[in-house]
Amino acid sequence: MKKIIPLLVLILIIQSCIEKQDGKVMDEIAGGQEEIMPLARKQLNSPPPPREIPLADTKEVVKKRIIKDGRLGLKVPDLENAKSRVDELVKNHDGYYANENFNNSDFESSYNLNIRIPSSNFEKFISLLEAGIGEIQYKSIDARDVTDQFIDLETRLENKQNYLKRYNELLARANNVREILDIEEKIRVLEEEIESTTGRLKYLSDLVDYSTLNLTLTEPKDFKYKPVSRDKFTEKLKQSISKGWYGFMDFLLFIIKIWPFWIIVAVVILFWNNIRKKKRKVQKH
Repeated sequence: MKKIIPLLVLILIIQSCIEKQDGKVMDEIAGGQEEIMPLARKQLNSPPPPREIPLADTKEVVKKRIIKDGRLGLKVPDLENAKSRVDELVKNHDGYYANENFNNSDFESSYNLNIRIPSSNFEKFISLLEAGIGEIQYKSIDARDVTDQFIDLETRLENKQNYLKRYNELLARANNVREILDIEEKIRVLEEEIESTTGRLKYLSDLVDYSTLNLTLTEPKDFKYKPVSRDKFTEKLKQSISKGWYGFMDFLLFIIKIWPFWIIVAVVILFWNNIRKKKRKVQKH
């Protein structure tokens, strides 16, 4: 009996410790739940994060403005046939001749052609020329990016147009003649600048839309030496006599042509002689 009582006391002490430990654990769990629940509610109530926009959508696509120019020289066996084929290619590719020159010498015949071709057809047009017209003597292609110039001119034009609109509004509200004259002068300057900028944009647009090709077609010739023929002595003698006679006739006709002058000379001589005779008579007396 004495052994059982201490054993029961030990069991009660152990059970009491276990209950206290379980209570502490439950309190910690409850406290953790109290901390977690507000965070969970906050996450549930907060709006979803914004959708990520792809990088490509945020950048404005800028159209490239490229000016293409070229020079091409072809040696051809038949110049006129080659020119006809070029005419056909230019027509089929919606182009035109800005300038056309023909040269002919003892050594060669050639066409110098300044061709304007839509930029979209430029490379194809050159490829066809190289493929079937003649032998390439020289070739150069240049490309210039004028996108920055376009953007700059378009921005300036837009700003000037906005200023012009503002000045027109101010002109409608002007109170006196001085204000009207000042505003009209500024409007005149702006209109001139807008016209100049617009012209520059049109010029660049034309260079971008139509590429320029300077094409030279050359047909070599077989040079043949032609010695200069010299006339015989008798022929030269005849020519000399003939030229001398014609020279004498021209001189005689010239003398006849100035007959009024000879009359004046004769009158002067007679008058002078009369004066001399009178002087001699006076001296004798």
